[in-house]
Amino acid sequence: MREILSDRLKRLQAALTESRLRALSVVAGPNFYYLTGLSFHLSERPTIGYFPADGDPVFVVPALEETKLTGADLPFGFQYATYTDSEGPDAAFARAAELLVAAGVGEGARLGVEMRRMRVMELRLIEESLHSQIAAAEEVLAGLRAVKDPAELGHMRAAVAIAQAALTATLPHIRVGMTERELAAELTAQTLRAGSDPELPFAPIVASGPNSSLPHAFPTERRLAPGDLLTLDWGAASHGYMADLTRTYAVAELPTVELQRIYGLVQGANAAGVAAARPGVACADVDAAARRVIADGGYGEYFVHRVGHGLGLEGHEDPSMHGRNDTPLALGMTFTIEPGIYLPEKGGVRIEDDVVVGADGGISLSDLDRDLRVVA
Repeated sequence: MREILSDRLKRLQAALTESRLRALSVVAGPNFYYLTGLSFHLSERPTIGYFPADGDPVFVVPALEETKLTGADLPFGFQYATYTDSEGPDAAFARAAELLVAAGVGEGARLGVEMRRMRVMELRLIEESLHSQIAAAEEVLAGLRAVKDPAELGHMRAAVAIAQAALTATLPHIRVGMTERELAAELTAQTLRAGSDPELPFAPIVASGPNSSLPHAFPTERRLAPGDLLTLDWGAASHGYMADLTRTYAVAELPTVELQRIYGLVQGANAAGVAAARPGVACADVDAAARRVIADGGYGEYFVHRVGHGLGLEGHEDPSMHGRNDTPLALGMTFTIEPGIYLPEKGGVRIEDDVVVGADGGISLSDLDRDLRVVA
């Protein structure tokens, strides 16, 4: 891990120089973990990592977390400032600013921040102490994290295996008459029993009957009924890396002919999207490959979202697999392929797999059966 972290810091510093950023600032969360291997909670106590383009990182951490930082086996030197609850963070941020100025990150320097994750609280503390020019750093971070190394792919494969084992253990518990919430509780328990990190990527989506036409449904007290389509969208995590899968089933008996038809179209769109994911192909072209199958089948207006999203330390990260993203795929990028058709008041189908770009096309990390199966 030391060698991996050392390489990541070198690549980050090169990217900062190329982007004309004097430093990067990250809050507690996935980017902090990626660069240090350290996990901190995002809480009312701000935790910040500053990574200059030249020189050692500087950290601001709550005093109660100091030993987590000082006891870490990091492959680079660092300086830090702490604060207690009674003191508050202002003086610690001022001290960190002094250290950064000494490293060449002076007043007016361009400082990259996580626009999608940093809160107003951290931003204000940075602005008041460092007086930098704030700039978005999403492209720099995406360039570092989008391509997964072998260790990261190993963790993602482990997360997928855990998620699949959890669903396999859950399916025998499905019964006509049980509520969506009861099924969500069972799936959550089985995911933890299968070995997931305690912090799951997200609460599972369990949507039955007409509710399955809602892409982001919340489990309700609705009871499963024969002929329902049942969509299960769930995840697991291993060493912080995530799996995000979806399967759609029929409850007790096959659904209507139309619902069986849209299932077949989604299944074909899933396969087309995975096959299209090869090096050099634009994200938009992968979306188009899956979307074409559904549009040709007459249901294009009911495929209402992008075909997928990046996946790794976050459930949603770069690259975004939508129709306007011309970013070319590279070997080792990871994302979901999850086409869907959603018919209001009738039901919906989504089939989602986690994919890594291989030399000859996408490689699905998940291998659960994709044929329409009757459960309960």
